Amino acid sequence: MAATIDEPTGPAQAARAAASASSDVATERYPFLRDRRRLLAILLTSLAGTMIVVFVVARGELAGADARAYWGGVRVWLAGGDPMLPPQPYLPYVYAPWTVPLFLPWALLPWDVAWIVWRGINVLLLVWSASWAYQRHPLATAILLCILAGPIAATLDTGNLTLLCALGVWAAQFTGPRLGGGLWALATVLKWFPAPLWLILPPRARLWGLIWMAVAGILALATWPLTLVQIETAVSFPRPFRLDYLLLLWAAVPWVWARPRLLEPSEWRPLATEIGAWARAQWTGIRTAERPVRAAGDWLVRQLRVLLGLEAPASPASASAPRPETVASPPAPAG
Repeated sequence: MAATIDEPTGPAQAARAAASASSDVATERYPFLRDRRRLLAILLTSLAGTMIVVFVVARGELAGADARAYWGGVRVWLAGGDPMLPPQPYLPYVYAPWTVPLFLPWALLPWDVAWIVWRGINVLLLVWSASWAYQRHPLATAILLCILAGPIAATLDTGNLTLLCALGVWAAQFTGPRLGGGLWALATVLKWFPAPLWLILPPRARLWGLIWMAVAGILALATWPLTLVQIETAVSFPRPFRLDYLLLLWAAVPWVWARPRLLEPSEWRPLATEIGAWARAQWTGIRTAERPVRAAGDWLVRQLRVLLGLEAPASPASASAPRPETVASPPAPAG
């Protein structure tokens, strides 16, 4: 009877066995190789990063027009001029006049150094926030980065404030209510697009956001003549389509990532059903009340107090959809 040979006896069999063993070792060391979703996330993230880098490198010395406007506006203001009507080659400063001093420490640097610092801060904060998001939902983060590759590249190219404003609202999910409301208010004063994001702030931060916006209104009145010039300049200044405003989506990442059901298409219909049932229950309660008009007024006041964090909601939040306050704080950057 022939003996059974388990070990490979020929060179080809030995090579196949070695390749199989090597593959098993690699899989054990890098378990994500078994996860197709993770591999797709890696591929999409690499694609998004490549597109951004290629665009930014291709622009070269033509980049930084918006950042130079902030830098030059401060310099013109320090020289006694009007930052909203600057000399060439600066673009006009089209933000609230009282925000000019906010750029003062940075604008004291020589332009070549200031531009490197400005772009470097934007890149570091973007990478940090993307790392935080990727660790929690890799594929969703990769898809969003691909969608936003164009706006991110445009922002890094011009040096516009858009990305920093979006990241300010992002950070508001993890700070205290005063600072969180202040970050949202400052972003909204500088750029109008963060205004709708007030709804996703933690409740007490919404209240402080309104308080800080009132302070901003007082500062605008204190500089009213310059504010009128700023409004006129901003309205009349020719602008192309602002692709970078799509970064509004990036600002909402912590809020959405804390609610996994929003990331699962299979959950969208049940969520819509739950929202519809809640709305019908509220309407039925108001309509069947002894005094419907008074009941509607009481309901509006109660919802406003809940929105501002002055009153706890009537029903606890779903365990799968925690409030923003329950989001884990991001790890501190290395170094």
